[in-house]
Amino acid sequence: MSLEPSVDALRRVVETARAGLVERESLVEAIVLAAVAGEHVLVIGPPGTAKSEAVRRVARGLGGAYFEYLLGRFTEPNEIFGPIDLRRLREGAVETVTTGMLPEAELAFLDEVFLGSTAILNTLLGILNERTFRRGSTVLKCPLRVCVGASNALPEDESLAAFADRFLVRVFVEPVGDAFLEALLEGGWALERTAGAIDGVGMAPLDALATAARAVDLGPARPALAHAVRRLRQAGVTLPDRRIVRVQRLVAAAAVLDGRTTATSADLWPIVWAVQTPEGQSLAREVLGELLAATQNRTLTAAAAEASAGPLARAARVVEMGRTVLAARPDAADLEGVGAWRRRIEGIARDIDAGFPANAHPPALAELRRDVVAVLGPPAAGA
Repeated sequence: MSLEPSVDALRRVVETARAGLVERESLVEAIVLAAVAGEHVLVIGPPGTAKSEAVRRVARGLGGAYFEYLLGRFTEPNEIFGPIDLRRLREGAVETVTTGMLPEAELAFLDEVFLGSTAILNTLLGILNERTFRRGSTVLKCPLRVCVGASNALPEDESLAAFADRFLVRVFVEPVGDAFLEALLEGGWALERTAGAIDGVGMAPLDALATAARAVDLGPARPALAHAVRRLRQAGVTLPDRRIVRVQRLVAAAAVLDGRTTATSADLWPIVWAVQTPEGQSLAREVLGELLAATQNRTLTAAAAEASAGPLARAARVVEMGRTVLAARPDAADLEGVGAWRRRIEGIARDIDAGFPANAHPPALAELRRDVVAVLGPPAAGA
């Protein structure tokens, strides 16, 4: 069976969900990657950095049952998992009414996840690891595809660090940089007007790709993956054995989201997100640069580019952004709009010329540059 219909459906989800989320595109894509892999995402960053908005938009795009909660020191298990059934309690049985609560969710977001009590975190472990909810006499298989946990910082407590390790994908976010403030303002204003306007494609495409990912041929990618782990160890970046094994699930998901049933070295880039600290991820990009140079993914362009910093992935991202800008040409009568549009085109031209050797442009990037030059005109003599 062809993967293309499902890949196309998730690509539409990604494109719609990340629209207007400046410098959060890779977070949206990380959530989709983890959902296909059957893994979970931990997002670390200060308040107000669109962590929850990214999750909500993916959930709306997929259309699955969604649960969201902000945990605190005094959050009760009932608030997350559902109340005790009082009728059954009078009969001597402890059962939980899970309707509309986390055990019945397909996608979940738990903000300030490390503030949960021991009782909450212990129950969460069963849901995250085994997709099973156990409480009293209630034992329920959970339909959860992906849980996103968020916090302002990584926990220092050793017991919490062990819980955090159940989130294979780590994404670290910072406030939007000065260079993107105009885009942030424009995108934020657009989000205010279009909140809730995403149409869900349903969970079937996600489930089809998740099934395909479990059958991916990882043989061609394993030697390079093992070599990457060795390189990381030599640089002082150590991944626990469990994370090394489970990274294969992310590699397989990356392959199917690129439309393939065989993984290659182009799919190794998720290993960077399995590294537990931002400093470790930065070092991983540096020491794995050569191994990740072949990285590319036509569905997760921003994520592949950010994780690997590889030339093919970066080129694909520039092409995607460039085509979007070129297609948004304003009416010629809107002189101010045309001026702003041309400045964005000039910025793309600078990105191409500064970031890629002139004699080594991938075909799609070379074609984009020709179209950009056609808009801007040839450079003046002597420029």
